[in-house]
Amino acid sequence: MQRLRLKADGRIVELLDGREAPLVPDMPNPAPPVSAATVPVVRDLRLRAKLTQAEFAARLGVPLETIRNWEQGKRSPRGAARALLTVIAREPDMVFAALAQRDTPR
Repeated sequence: MQRLRLKADGRIVELLDGREAPLVPDMPNPAPPVSAATVPVVRDLRLRAKLTQAEFAARLGVPLETIRNWEQGKRSPRGAARALLTVIAREPDMVFAALAQRDTPR
């Protein structure tokens, strides 16, 4: 089982033998400038999940406009959103299953 830790700056690290290893290459902090490389990432994740922008926004619990801004390069995901997208890139089924559970009454 992979052990992950969410850092305060939004990075996700993997715990290996008591040491922290970056799960993905470090992104500049604070808020990286929106680049062409950032834009397709969110769109690609959404398309791989076979979701519309509205469906993707609903599953993540963010406004539709946020997804549009990320995909159009007007804004870049930061903090917890960037961390969540990183995990979705690696384990989309697990993340969407966990997010679906938060919406079901207990």
